[in-house]
Amino acid sequence: MSAFKQVADIQTADMLKLPVPKANFHTEVIKPSELQQEMIKGLAERAEKIRAGGVDPHEDNMLRITNDGRKLALDMRLINPLAADDPNGKVAVCARNVYRIWEQTKEKRSTQLVFCDLSTPTKDGSFNVYDDLKKKLMEQGIPEDEIAFIHDADSEAKKKELFAKVRTGQIRVLMGSTQKMGAGTNVQDKLIALHDLDCPWRPSDLQQRLGRIVRQGNDNEEVEIFRYVTEGTFDAYLYQLVENKQKFIAQIMTSKSPVRVADDVDETALSYSEIKALATGNPLIIEKCNLDMEVAKLNMLKASYLNQMYALEELVLRKYPEQIAGLTERIAGYEKDVALAAAHPKAKEGFCGMVIEGKQYEEKEDAGKAIIDVCTRMTGSDAVLLGSYRGFSMVLAYDSHSNEYRITLKGTLSHTVTLGADVFGNITRLDNALENLAGSLQAEQGSLEETKGQLKNARTELQMPFAREEELAEKTKRLKELNILLNMDQKDKTLIDSAPDEGEEPPARKVVGLER
Repeated sequence: MSAFKQVADIQTADMLKLPVPKANFHTEVIKPSELQQEMIKGLAERAEKIRAGGVDPHEDNMLRITNDGRKLALDMRLINPLAADDPNGKVAVCARNVYRIWEQTKEKRSTQLVFCDLSTPTKDGSFNVYDDLKKKLMEQGIPEDEIAFIHDADSEAKKKELFAKVRTGQIRVLMGSTQKMGAGTNVQDKLIALHDLDCPWRPSDLQQRLGRIVRQGNDNEEVEIFRYVTEGTFDAYLYQLVENKQKFIAQIMTSKSPVRVADDVDETALSYSEIKALATGNPLIIEKCNLDMEVAKLNMLKASYLNQMYALEELVLRKYPEQIAGLTERIAGYEKDVALAAAHPKAKEGFCGMVIEGKQYEEKEDAGKAIIDVCTRMTGSDAVLLGSYRGFSMVLAYDSHSNEYRITLKGTLSHTVTLGADVFGNITRLDNALENLAGSLQAEQGSLEETKGQLKNARTELQMPFAREEELAEKTKRLKELNILLNMDQKDKTLIDSAPDEGEEPPARKVVGLER
């Protein structure tokens, strides 16, 4: 991702901070009817037979069970058209919400979207959710000409006309699937509510749905998002899938630096997890979902703590000791060079003399000219011994990258001076470099004290344990217990293997972990 971001510009909502309405989320939990509960048991039995290997995949398979489970969670009549209309089912609850909002926003002529990817309109007269919802809305009092299906706009011209009617509030309820009413549907002007009747397969589909209403150009400051889940059905499974996918996607498509290990959890994934928990109705699963979130957050905090500890170990064991050794060595060198410069002070008047290429120069101007003369005679970039000044040897070199001539004053340490074209200025620069040695020594001593202080603080921090270790251990232990209790595949096999045949006495066997 770091390489990808060098050629791609990723802009996320949290980076753009666009003026969009605030979304208020509502999860409508629907209690399953007795018939739905019986059908769910039937799906479990079908799955057991398939797992046992006694079913031809052409007759029944897990994909077909999953599809039936999705239909069942939406409306029983999709499985059996003869089933009764549940007055408290998803479609009925959605219809009541749509009508209530339609009634409340009559004056402003606010509009609503209903998303449903399953059971789209048909022309053969068979049952479908779209026609059923439209019928319920009309029975409550919404005029037919204010309700539309996206499927009726089968050309770009018709779609354009339909969208214009929604934007002006002529059509106040528009129904469609994510594929047909997702990207490119710009009808946000008067949108006040969005209803998700079913859960799609991908997190991006839910984001596309949400993007129709939480969008620039919406006149409403706050909007309502309704998600309908039937308790104890495949809705829980679908939101589990979406949650797991979102965990990985959120780490890549992020404004932050992408993590190296894909185990992070973001807020969107957690909200899907909450919906999944509500859909199950099983208190153990609700507890497990909550613990999943809490343990995930604690593991993220611990991972951050461990990364910090590894970084501190590197500082304590290698970096700071190396820095202290280097600084101590440099300070010793500076002390010797400061003493050497003090033993050969600059003359208060006149010039203290300089040796260039073995010749002693007593005049400042002559020495300055000799330095420039050596520079003009240099044919390569190799360093040459120039001479000595105030107890320090001088090495002359040409830097081709910066096109500069430089003299390095060598005592215990090396001190480099860049030369110019001025005869007197070059010697002044050499004197300044030697006079500044005392200041450099003080700076190095200050750095040494600071580094020693950092080493001491790092050692103290390294001894500190993870503050929430006990809480993490306790919640992880409880989560494992719940996973054992809820892991039906493993538990059922244990119980099935140990179950007596008909007429047989049950063996005196204790199943570990199930005593409670």
